[in-house]
Amino acid sequence: MADTSLHGHARAEGPESDAEHLQHEDGRVELRGSVNLESSPLFSHDLAPTRVEQRTWTTYTFAALWISMAHCIPTYMLASGLIGTGMNWWQALVTILIGNAIVLVPILANSHPGTKYGVPFPVFARAAYGVYGANVPAVMRAVVACGWFGINAWIGGQALQTFFRALLPGWPTLLGGAMIDGHLPTEWLSFALFWALNIAIVIRGMELLRKVENLAAPFVLVMAALLVAWAIWRAHGLGPIMTTPSKFPTLGSFWVVFVPSVTAMVGFWATLSLNMPDFTRYGRSQREQVVGQVIALPSTMTVFAAMGVIITSASQIIYGKAMWDPIELVGHFESRLVVGIAMFTVVIATLSVNIAANVVSPANDFANLSPRRISFKMGGIITGVIGVFMMPWRLIADPSGYIFQWLLGYSGGLGSIAGVLVCDYWIVKKRRLVLADLYRPEGRYRGTRAPAIVATAVGCALAWVGLIWAPLRVLFDYAWFVGAGGAAVTYYLLSIISPARQAV
Repeated sequence: MADTSLHGHARAEGPESDAEHLQHEDGRVELRGSVNLESSPLFSHDLAPTRVEQRTWTTYTFAALWISMAHCIPTYMLASGLIGTGMNWWQALVTILIGNAIVLVPILANSHPGTKYGVPFPVFARAAYGVYGANVPAVMRAVVACGWFGINAWIGGQALQTFFRALLPGWPTLLGGAMIDGHLPTEWLSFALFWALNIAIVIRGMELLRKVENLAAPFVLVMAALLVAWAIWRAHGLGPIMTTPSKFPTLGSFWVVFVPSVTAMVGFWATLSLNMPDFTRYGRSQREQVVGQVIALPSTMTVFAAMGVIITSASQIIYGKAMWDPIELVGHFESRLVVGIAMFTVVIATLSVNIAANVVSPANDFANLSPRRISFKMGGIITGVIGVFMMPWRLIADPSGYIFQWLLGYSGGLGSIAGVLVCDYWIVKKRRLVLADLYRPEGRYRGTRAPAIVATAVGCALAWVGLIWAPLRVLFDYAWFVGAGGAAVTYYLLSIISPARQAV
Protein backbone atom coordinates (compact mmCIF):
# COMPACT_ATOMS: atom_id res chain seq x y z
CA MET A 1 0.00 0.00 0.00
CA ALA A 2 1.10 3.58 -0.55
CA ASP A 3 2.85 5.29 2.33
CA THR A 4 0.42 6.16 5.08
CA SER A 5 2.84 7.83 7.45
CA LEU A 6 1.30 10.41 9.75
CA HIS A 7 2.09 14.10 9.89
CA GLY A 8 1.67 16.06 13.07
CA HIS A 9 0.12 14.88 16.31
CA ALA A 10 -2.28 11.96 16.30
CA ARG A 11 -3.99 9.74 18.80
CA ALA A 12 -5.44 6.24 18.79
CA GLU A 13 -9.15 5.97 18.06
CA GLY A 14 -11.05 3.34 19.99
CA PRO A 15 -9.93 0.09 21.56
CA GLU A 16 -10.77 -1.96 18.48
CA SER A 17 -9.00 0.22 15.94
CA ASP A 18 -5.94 1.67 17.65
CA ALA A 19 -3.66 -1.01 16.19
CA GLU A 20 -4.47 -0.03 12.62
CA HIS A 21 -5.29 3.66 12.34
CA LEU A 22 -4.83 6.90 14.19
CA GLN A 23 -6.99 9.97 14.53
CA HIS A 24 -5.41 13.38 14.16
CA GLU A 25 -6.25 16.18 16.56
CA ASP A 26 -8.35 17.81 13.81
CA GLY A 27 -10.47 14.62 13.59
CA ARG A 28 -9.09 13.17 10.37
CA VAL A 29 -8.36 9.44 10.49
CA GLU A 30 -5.46 7.79 8.69
CA LEU A 31 -4.22 4.20 8.45
CA ARG A 32 -0.93 3.37 10.13
CA GLY A 33 1.98 2.91 7.78
CA SER A 34 2.23 -0.76 8.79
CA VAL A 35 -1.25 -1.65 7.52
CA ASN A 36 -1.09 -3.29 4.10
CA LEU A 37 -4.33 -3.99 2.25
CA GLU A 38 -2.96 -4.34 -1.28
CA SER A 39 -3.71 -8.07 -1.34
CA SER A 40 -7.40 -7.44 -0.72
CA PRO A 41 -9.72 -7.73 -3.76
CA LEU A 42 -11.61 -4.71 -2.39
CA PHE A 43 -8.60 -2.44 -2.49
CA SER A 44 -7.22 -0.25 -5.26
CA HIS A 45 -5.13 2.89 -5.17
CA ASP A 46 -8.03 4.85 -6.66
CA LEU A 47 -10.32 3.81 -3.79
CA ALA A 48 -7.68 3.88 -1.04
CA PRO A 49 -8.00 6.34 1.86
CA THR A 50 -6.58 9.74 0.96
CA ARG A 51 -3.35 10.47 2.79
CA VAL A 52 -3.06 13.65 4.84
CA GLU A 53 -0.54 15.22 2.43
CA GLN A 54 -3.02 14.68 -0.43
CA ARG A 55 -5.77 16.64 1.32
CA THR A 56 -5.19 20.00 -0.34
CA TRP A 57 -8.76 21.27 -0.89
CA THR A 58 -9.46 24.54 0.94
CA THR A 59 -12.58 26.58 1.67
CA TYR A 60 -12.12 28.32 -1.69
CA THR A 61 -11.81 24.99 -3.50
CA PHE A 62 -15.15 23.75 -2.17
CA ALA A 63 -16.83 27.09 -2.85
CA ALA A 64 -15.36 27.14 -6.37
CA LEU A 65 -16.56 23.57 -6.90
CA TRP A 66 -20.17 24.54 -6.19
CA ILE A 67 -19.94 27.83 -8.09
CA SER A 68 -18.64 25.95 -11.13
CA MET A 69 -21.28 23.22 -10.83
CA ALA A 70 -24.13 25.71 -10.35
CA HIS A 71 -23.09 27.82 -13.33
CA CYS A 72 -24.54 25.50 -15.93
CA ILE A 73 -27.35 25.68 -18.44
CA PRO A 74 -29.71 23.35 -16.50
CA THR A 75 -29.45 25.75 -13.53
CA TYR A 76 -29.95 28.73 -15.86
CA MET A 77 -33.12 27.07 -17.16
CA LEU A 78 -34.46 25.85 -13.79
CA ALA A 79 -36.72 28.84 -13.30
CA SER A 80 -38.21 28.37 -16.78
CA GLY A 81 -39.84 25.10 -15.74
CA LEU A 82 -41.19 26.67 -12.55
CA ILE A 83 -42.51 29.76 -14.33
CA GLY A 84 -44.02 27.44 -16.91
CA THR A 85 -46.14 25.88 -14.16
CA GLY A 86 -47.60 29.31 -13.35
CA MET A 87 -45.22 30.74 -10.75
CA ASN A 88 -44.06 34.33 -10.99
CA TRP A 89 -40.33 35.10 -10.97
CA TRP A 90 -39.87 35.53 -7.22
CA GLN A 91 -41.90 32.43 -6.35
CA ALA A 92 -39.65 30.44 -8.69
CA LEU A 93 -36.46 31.80 -7.09
CA VAL A 94 -37.72 31.22 -3.54
CA THR A 95 -38.55 27.63 -4.50
CA ILE A 96 -35.03 27.15 -5.85
CA LEU A 97 -33.49 28.69 -2.71
CA ILE A 98 -35.54 26.55 -0.33
CA GLY A 99 -34.85 23.37 -2.27
CA ASN A 100 -31.11 23.97 -2.23
CA ALA A 101 -31.11 24.89 1.46
CA ILE A 102 -32.84 21.58 2.21
CA VAL A 103 -30.51 19.43 0.11
CA LEU A 104 -27.55 21.07 1.84
CA VAL A 105 -28.42 19.05 4.98
CA PRO A 106 -27.76 15.56 3.52
CA ILE A 107 -24.86 16.97 1.51
CA LEU A 108 -23.09 18.09 4.69
CA ALA A 109 -24.10 14.94 6.58
CA ASN A 110 -22.48 12.71 3.96
CA SER A 111 -19.51 15.04 3.48
CA HIS A 112 -18.29 14.46 7.05
CA PRO A 113 -17.05 10.86 6.64
CA GLY A 114 -15.19 11.80 3.48
CA THR A 115 -13.07 14.35 5.31
CA LYS A 116 -12.72 12.27 8.47
CA TYR A 117 -11.73 8.96 6.88
CA GLY A 118 -10.53 10.03 3.41
CA VAL A 119 -12.71 7.49 1.57
CA PRO A 120 -14.85 7.92 -1.58
CA PHE A 121 -18.61 7.37 -1.63
CA PRO A 122 -18.75 3.65 -2.59
CA VAL A 123 -16.24 2.77 0.14
CA PHE A 124 -18.18 4.81 2.70
CA ALA A 125 -21.36 2.99 1.63
CA ARG A 126 -19.69 -0.33 2.54
CA ALA A 127 -20.18 0.48 6.24
CA ALA A 128 -23.97 0.41 5.91
CA TYR A 129 -24.55 -1.91 2.93
CA GLY A 130 -21.63 -4.29 3.39
CA VAL A 131 -18.49 -4.44 1.27
CA TYR A 132 -20.36 -6.13 -1.58
CA GLY A 133 -23.84 -4.73 -0.94
CA ALA A 134 -22.41 -1.22 -1.44
CA ASN A 135 -22.53 -1.89 -5.17
CA VAL A 136 -26.34 -1.48 -5.02
CA PRO A 137 -26.35 2.23 -4.05
CA ALA A 138 -23.19 2.80 -6.10
CA VAL A 139 -24.79 1.53 -9.31
CA MET A 140 -28.08 3.35 -8.60
CA ARG A 141 -26.10 6.57 -8.20
CA ALA A 142 -23.91 5.83 -11.22
CA VAL A 143 -26.80 5.27 -13.63
CA VAL A 144 -28.33 8.63 -12.73
CA ALA A 145 -24.96 10.31 -13.16
CA CYS A 146 -24.58 8.73 -16.59
CA GLY A 147 -27.88 10.30 -17.63
CA TRP A 148 -26.78 13.72 -16.37
CA PHE A 149 -23.38 13.30 -18.04
CA GLY A 150 -25.10 12.68 -21.35
CA ILE A 151 -27.40 15.69 -20.93
CA ASN A 152 -24.54 18.04 -20.13
CA ALA A 153 -22.34 16.56 -22.85
CA TRP A 154 -25.09 17.24 -25.37
CA ILE A 155 -25.48 20.81 -24.09
CA GLY A 156 -21.73 21.32 -24.32
CA GLY A 157 -21.76 19.91 -27.83
CA GLN A 158 -24.46 22.39 -28.83
CA ALA A 159 -22.33 25.21 -27.39
CA LEU A 160 -19.35 23.99 -29.41
CA GLN A 161 -21.58 23.85 -32.49
CA THR A 162 -22.52 27.50 -32.06
CA PHE A 163 -18.88 28.40 -31.29
CA PHE A 164 -17.66 26.75 -34.50
CA ARG A 165 -20.44 28.43 -36.48
CA ALA A 166 -19.26 31.81 -35.17
CA LEU A 167 -15.74 31.04 -36.38
CA LEU A 168 -16.85 29.40 -39.62
CA PRO A 169 -20.31 30.40 -40.92
CA GLY A 170 -20.47 27.35 -43.21
CA TRP A 171 -19.78 24.93 -40.34
CA PRO A 172 -23.36 23.58 -39.91
CA THR A 173 -23.44 22.05 -43.41
CA LEU A 174 -19.73 21.26 -43.66
CA LEU A 175 -20.46 17.52 -43.51
CA GLY A 176 -23.68 17.74 -45.50
CA GLY A 177 -27.23 18.65 -44.60
CA ALA A 178 -28.72 15.20 -44.09
CA MET A 179 -30.37 14.99 -40.67
CA ILE A 180 -29.55 12.14 -38.30
CA ASP A 181 -32.22 11.68 -35.63
CA GLY A 182 -33.17 15.32 -36.13
CA HIS A 183 -29.66 16.76 -35.97
CA LEU A 184 -26.96 17.76 -38.46
CA PRO A 185 -23.77 15.68 -38.83
CA THR A 186 -21.69 18.57 -37.46
CA GLU A 187 -23.87 18.61 -34.33
CA TRP A 188 -22.91 14.99 -33.73
CA LEU A 189 -19.26 15.87 -34.36
CA SER A 190 -19.43 18.74 -31.84
CA PHE A 191 -21.04 16.39 -29.33
CA ALA A 192 -18.27 13.84 -29.86
CA LEU A 193 -15.55 16.48 -29.41
CA PHE A 194 -17.03 17.78 -26.18
CA TRP A 195 -17.49 14.21 -24.93
CA ALA A 196 -13.84 13.46 -25.63
CA LEU A 197 -12.72 16.64 -23.82
CA ASN A 198 -14.55 15.50 -20.67
CA ILE A 199 -12.97 12.07 -20.77
CA ALA A 200 -9.48 13.50 -21.40
CA ILE A 201 -9.63 15.60 -18.22
CA VAL A 202 -10.95 12.70 -16.14
CA ILE A 203 -8.07 10.52 -17.29
CA ARG A 204 -5.64 13.18 -16.02
CA GLY A 205 -7.06 12.88 -12.47
CA MET A 206 -8.43 14.89 -9.55
CA GLU A 207 -5.62 17.44 -9.30
CA LEU A 208 -6.35 18.72 -12.82
CA LEU A 209 -10.05 18.80 -11.92
CA ARG A 210 -9.27 21.00 -8.89
CA LYS A 211 -7.38 23.45 -11.10
CA VAL A 212 -10.17 23.53 -13.70
CA GLU A 213 -12.81 24.26 -11.04
CA ASN A 214 -10.70 26.99 -9.42
CA LEU A 215 -10.27 28.80 -12.74
CA ALA A 216 -13.74 28.19 -14.15
CA ALA A 217 -15.68 29.55 -11.16
CA PRO A 218 -14.63 33.25 -11.34
CA PHE A 219 -14.46 33.26 -15.15
CA VAL A 220 -18.02 32.03 -15.67
CA LEU A 221 -19.39 34.29 -12.90
CA VAL A 222 -17.88 37.42 -14.48
CA MET A 223 -19.08 36.50 -17.97
CA ALA A 224 -22.62 35.78 -16.73
CA ALA A 225 -22.72 39.16 -14.94
CA LEU A 226 -21.65 40.91 -18.15
CA LEU A 227 -24.45 39.18 -20.06
CA VAL A 228 -26.99 40.35 -17.47
CA ALA A 229 -25.72 43.93 -17.73
CA TRP A 230 -25.92 43.78 -21.53
CA ALA A 231 -29.49 42.40 -21.46
CA ILE A 232 -30.74 45.12 -19.09
CA TRP A 233 -29.00 47.81 -21.15
CA ARG A 234 -30.41 46.62 -24.49
CA ALA A 235 -33.93 46.11 -23.10
CA HIS A 236 -33.90 49.39 -21.15
CA GLY A 237 -35.17 47.49 -18.14
CA LEU A 238 -35.96 44.05 -16.83
CA GLY A 239 -38.66 43.02 -19.29
CA PRO A 240 -42.20 41.62 -18.99
CA ILE A 241 -41.43 38.35 -17.18
CA MET A 242 -40.49 40.31 -14.10
CA THR A 243 -44.00 41.81 -13.95
CA THR A 244 -46.03 38.75 -14.96
CA PRO A 245 -48.36 37.82 -12.07
CA SER A 246 -48.54 34.38 -10.52
CA LYS A 247 -51.34 32.01 -11.52
CA PHE A 248 -51.64 30.95 -7.88
CA PRO A 249 -53.37 33.73 -5.93
CA THR A 250 -53.80 31.72 -2.72
CA LEU A 251 -51.40 29.71 -0.56
CA GLY A 252 -53.48 26.60 -1.07
CA SER A 253 -53.30 26.76 -4.86
CA PHE A 254 -49.58 27.57 -4.75
CA TRP A 255 -48.79 24.76 -2.31
CA VAL A 256 -50.00 22.10 -4.75
CA VAL A 257 -47.28 23.14 -7.22
CA PHE A 258 -44.69 24.25 -4.66
CA VAL A 259 -44.22 20.86 -2.96
CA PRO A 260 -43.32 18.77 -6.04
CA SER A 261 -41.25 21.70 -7.31
CA VAL A 262 -39.17 21.82 -4.10
CA THR A 263 -38.77 18.05 -4.31
CA ALA A 264 -37.50 18.45 -7.88
CA MET A 265 -35.04 21.11 -6.72
CA VAL A 266 -33.78 18.73 -4.04
CA GLY A 267 -33.53 16.08 -6.74
CA PHE A 268 -31.33 18.39 -8.81
CA TRP A 269 -28.46 17.78 -6.39
CA ALA A 270 -29.68 14.50 -4.86
CA THR A 271 -26.82 12.76 -6.63
CA LEU A 272 -24.20 15.01 -5.01
CA SER A 273 -25.88 14.60 -1.61
CA LEU A 274 -24.66 11.01 -1.74
CA ASN A 275 -21.23 11.20 -3.27
CA MET A 276 -19.72 14.32 -1.67
CA PRO A 277 -17.16 12.05 0.04
CA ASP A 278 -15.61 11.73 -3.43
CA PHE A 279 -14.55 15.38 -2.99
CA THR A 280 -14.43 15.99 0.76
CA ARG A 281 -11.88 13.17 1.12
CA TYR A 282 -9.42 15.79 -0.17
CA GLY A 283 -10.51 18.42 2.39
CA ARG A 284 -8.00 19.85 4.87
CA SER A 285 -10.60 20.14 7.64
CA GLN A 286 -14.29 19.71 8.39
CA ARG A 287 -14.67 23.44 8.94
CA GLU A 288 -13.29 24.35 5.51
CA GLN A 289 -15.49 21.93 3.60
CA VAL A 290 -18.61 22.97 5.55
CA VAL A 291 -18.03 26.71 5.20
CA GLY A 292 -17.20 26.46 1.51
CA GLN A 293 -20.35 24.49 0.72
CA VAL A 294 -22.73 26.51 2.92
CA ILE A 295 -21.58 29.79 1.41
CA ALA A 296 -21.62 28.70 -2.21
CA LEU A 297 -24.43 26.22 -2.90
CA PRO A 298 -27.77 27.93 -2.05
CA SER A 299 -26.57 31.42 -2.94
CA THR A 300 -25.01 30.52 -6.29
CA MET A 301 -27.92 28.38 -7.44
CA THR A 302 -30.42 31.15 -6.66
CA VAL A 303 -28.33 33.97 -8.11
CA PHE A 304 -27.56 32.11 -11.33
CA ALA A 305 -31.20 31.11 -11.78
CA ALA A 306 -32.11 34.79 -11.23
CA MET A 307 -29.65 35.76 -13.94
CA GLY A 308 -31.45 33.36 -16.27
CA VAL A 309 -34.80 34.97 -15.45
CA ILE A 310 -33.52 38.53 -16.03
CA ILE A 311 -31.77 37.70 -19.30
CA THR A 312 -34.76 35.75 -20.62
CA SER A 313 -37.17 38.53 -19.66
CA ALA A 314 -35.01 41.10 -21.42
CA SER A 315 -34.73 38.89 -24.51
CA GLN A 316 -38.50 39.16 -25.00
CA ILE A 317 -38.09 42.90 -25.54
CA ILE A 318 -34.84 42.69 -27.51
CA TYR A 319 -35.84 39.91 -29.91
CA GLY A 320 -39.62 39.68 -29.47
CA LYS A 321 -39.41 36.21 -27.94
CA ALA A 322 -38.53 34.93 -24.48
CA MET A 323 -35.48 32.68 -24.92
CA TRP A 324 -34.74 30.43 -21.95
CA ASP A 325 -31.97 28.57 -23.74
CA PRO A 326 -28.82 30.75 -23.62
CA ILE A 327 -27.38 28.97 -26.65
CA GLU A 328 -30.43 30.02 -28.68
CA LEU A 329 -30.11 33.55 -27.34
CA VAL A 330 -26.43 33.88 -28.18
CA GLY A 331 -27.16 32.56 -31.65
CA HIS A 332 -29.03 35.83 -32.30
CA PHE A 333 -26.00 37.99 -31.57
CA GLU A 334 -24.63 39.76 -34.65
CA SER A 335 -20.98 39.94 -33.63
CA ARG A 336 -19.13 36.71 -34.34
CA LEU A 337 -16.55 37.68 -31.73
CA VAL A 338 -19.23 38.08 -29.05
CA VAL A 339 -20.84 34.79 -30.03
CA GLY A 340 -17.48 33.07 -29.87
CA ILE A 341 -16.67 34.45 -26.40
CA ALA A 342 -20.14 33.61 -25.09
CA MET A 343 -20.02 30.05 -26.39
CA PHE A 344 -16.52 29.55 -25.03
CA THR A 345 -17.92 30.55 -21.63
CA VAL A 346 -20.75 28.03 -21.97
CA VAL A 347 -18.28 25.31 -22.95
CA ILE A 348 -16.11 26.03 -19.88
CA ALA A 349 -19.15 26.16 -17.58
CA THR A 350 -20.63 22.93 -18.90
CA LEU A 351 -17.27 21.16 -18.84
CA SER A 352 -16.58 22.06 -15.22
CA VAL A 353 -19.99 20.95 -13.96
CA ASN A 354 -20.10 17.78 -16.02
CA ILE A 355 -16.78 16.41 -14.86
CA ALA A 356 -17.28 17.30 -11.20
CA ALA A 357 -20.93 16.35 -10.84
CA ASN A 358 -21.35 13.55 -13.34
CA VAL A 359 -18.06 11.77 -13.94
CA VAL A 360 -16.07 11.62 -10.70
CA SER A 361 -18.70 9.72 -8.73
CA PRO A 362 -19.73 7.11 -11.32
CA ALA A 363 -16.06 6.55 -12.13
CA ASN A 364 -15.53 5.57 -8.49
CA ASP A 365 -18.83 3.66 -8.43
CA PHE A 366 -17.94 1.51 -11.42
CA ALA A 367 -14.42 1.01 -10.04
CA ASN A 368 -16.03 -0.31 -6.86
CA LEU A 369 -17.67 -3.15 -8.83
CA SER A 370 -14.25 -4.70 -9.40
CA PRO A 371 -11.44 -2.64 -7.85
CA ARG A 372 -8.77 -4.90 -9.31
CA ARG A 373 -10.04 -4.68 -12.89
CA ILE A 374 -11.72 -1.28 -13.18
CA SER A 375 -9.68 1.82 -12.48
CA PHE A 376 -11.00 5.34 -11.90
CA LYS A 377 -10.05 6.19 -15.50
CA MET A 378 -11.85 3.15 -16.89
CA GLY A 379 -14.89 4.01 -14.75
CA GLY A 380 -14.94 7.46 -16.33
CA ILE A 381 -14.90 5.95 -19.82
CA ILE A 382 -17.74 3.58 -18.90
CA THR A 383 -19.73 6.58 -17.66
CA GLY A 384 -19.22 8.38 -20.94
CA VAL A 385 -20.30 5.42 -23.05
CA ILE A 386 -23.46 4.74 -21.03
CA GLY A 387 -24.28 8.47 -21.12
CA VAL A 388 -24.36 8.36 -24.92
CA PHE A 389 -26.58 5.26 -25.02
CA MET A 390 -29.12 7.04 -22.79
CA MET A 391 -29.79 9.41 -25.74
CA PRO A 392 -29.53 12.76 -23.94
CA TRP A 393 -30.75 14.71 -26.99
CA ARG A 394 -34.16 13.19 -26.35
CA LEU A 395 -34.07 13.64 -22.58
CA ILE A 396 -33.48 17.36 -22.93
CA ALA A 397 -35.97 17.93 -25.74
CA ASP A 398 -38.62 18.95 -23.18
CA PRO A 399 -37.04 20.94 -20.28
CA SER A 400 -40.14 20.76 -18.10
CA GLY A 401 -40.27 17.02 -18.70
CA TYR A 402 -36.78 16.20 -17.56
CA ILE A 403 -36.89 18.65 -14.66
CA PHE A 404 -40.19 17.48 -13.21
CA GLN A 405 -40.25 13.82 -14.19
CA TRP A 406 -36.58 12.86 -14.32
CA LEU A 407 -35.62 14.86 -11.22
CA LEU A 408 -38.76 14.11 -9.24
CA GLY A 409 -38.74 10.41 -10.04
CA TYR A 410 -35.17 9.47 -9.27
CA SER A 411 -35.00 11.74 -6.23
CA GLY A 412 -37.06 9.13 -4.37
CA GLY A 413 -34.50 6.39 -5.00
CA LEU A 414 -31.51 8.53 -4.12
CA GLY A 415 -33.31 9.89 -1.07
CA SER A 416 -33.74 6.31 0.15
CA ILE A 417 -29.99 5.73 -0.07
CA ALA A 418 -29.32 9.03 1.71
CA GLY A 419 -31.68 8.02 4.52
CA VAL A 420 -29.79 4.78 5.10
CA LEU A 421 -26.33 6.36 4.97
CA VAL A 422 -27.15 9.27 7.28
CA CYS A 423 -28.94 7.05 9.80
CA ASP A 424 -26.15 4.47 9.81
CA TYR A 425 -23.25 6.91 10.15
CA TRP A 426 -24.73 9.52 12.49
CA ILE A 427 -27.20 7.54 14.61
CA VAL A 428 -26.27 3.85 14.56
CA LYS A 429 -22.47 4.00 14.29
CA LYS A 430 -22.16 7.48 15.81
CA ARG A 431 -19.51 8.56 13.27
CA ARG A 432 -17.13 5.74 14.16
CA LEU A 433 -15.93 3.35 11.46
CA VAL A 434 -13.12 0.81 11.37
CA LEU A 435 -11.26 2.12 8.34
CA ALA A 436 -9.26 -0.98 7.43
CA ASP A 437 -12.34 -3.23 7.57
CA LEU A 438 -13.93 -1.23 4.75
CA TYR A 439 -11.40 -2.98 2.49
CA ARG A 440 -11.57 -6.50 3.96
CA PRO A 441 -13.93 -9.20 2.60
CA GLU A 442 -14.08 -10.87 6.02
CA GLY A 443 -14.10 -7.76 8.22
CA ARG A 444 -17.00 -6.43 10.27
CA TYR A 445 -18.64 -4.99 7.13
CA ARG A 446 -18.43 -8.26 5.20
CA GLY A 447 -20.91 -9.41 2.60
CA THR A 448 -24.19 -7.70 1.85
CA ARG A 449 -26.13 -6.25 4.76
CA ALA A 450 -29.84 -7.03 4.47
CA PRO A 451 -31.10 -4.16 6.72
CA ALA A 452 -29.69 -1.54 4.35
CA ILE A 453 -31.04 -3.26 1.24
CA VAL A 454 -34.49 -3.76 2.79
CA ALA A 455 -34.63 -0.18 4.04
CA THR A 456 -33.67 1.15 0.61
CA ALA A 457 -36.35 -0.98 -1.04
CA VAL A 458 -38.97 0.27 1.44
CA GLY A 459 -37.98 3.88 0.81
CA CYS A 460 -38.17 3.43 -2.97
CA ALA A 461 -41.53 1.66 -2.73
CA LEU A 462 -43.03 4.46 -0.61
CA ALA A 463 -41.66 7.14 -2.93
CA TRP A 464 -42.80 5.50 -6.17
CA VAL A 465 -46.09 3.83 -5.21
CA GLY A 466 -47.94 6.97 -6.24
CA LEU A 467 -46.99 6.31 -9.86
CA ILE A 468 -49.00 3.09 -9.74
CA TRP A 469 -51.84 3.94 -7.37
CA ALA A 470 -53.36 7.37 -7.95
CA PRO A 471 -54.72 7.89 -4.38
CA LEU A 472 -51.10 7.89 -3.14
CA ARG A 473 -49.80 10.29 -5.78
CA VAL A 474 -49.01 12.75 -2.99
CA LEU A 475 -46.18 10.44 -1.87
CA PHE A 476 -44.55 10.79 -5.27
CA ASP A 477 -44.82 14.58 -5.02
CA TYR A 478 -42.75 14.33 -1.83
CA ALA A 479 -40.55 11.57 -3.36
CA TRP A 480 -37.16 12.53 -1.89
CA PHE A 481 -38.55 13.24 1.59
CA VAL A 482 -40.69 10.10 1.62
CA GLY A 483 -37.84 7.93 0.37
CA ALA A 484 -35.28 9.36 2.81
CA GLY A 485 -37.62 9.29 5.80
CA GLY A 486 -39.05 5.86 5.09
CA ALA A 487 -35.61 4.31 4.53
CA ALA A 488 -34.06 5.95 7.62
CA VAL A 489 -36.86 4.83 9.96
CA THR A 490 -36.86 1.30 8.52
CA TYR A 491 -33.09 1.02 8.82
CA TYR A 492 -33.07 2.26 12.39
CA LEU A 493 -35.77 -0.22 13.44
CA LEU A 494 -33.95 -3.09 11.73
CA SER A 495 -30.69 -2.09 13.42
CA ILE A 496 -32.42 -2.40 16.79
CA ILE A 497 -33.86 -5.80 15.91
CA SER A 498 -30.56 -7.08 14.48
CA PRO A 499 -27.75 -5.09 16.11
CA ALA A 500 -24.89 -7.38 15.04
CA ARG A 501 -22.12 -5.54 13.15
CA GLN A 502 -24.07 -2.29 13.42
CA ALA A 503 -21.71 -0.35 15.63
CA VAL A 504 -17.99 -0.20 16.26
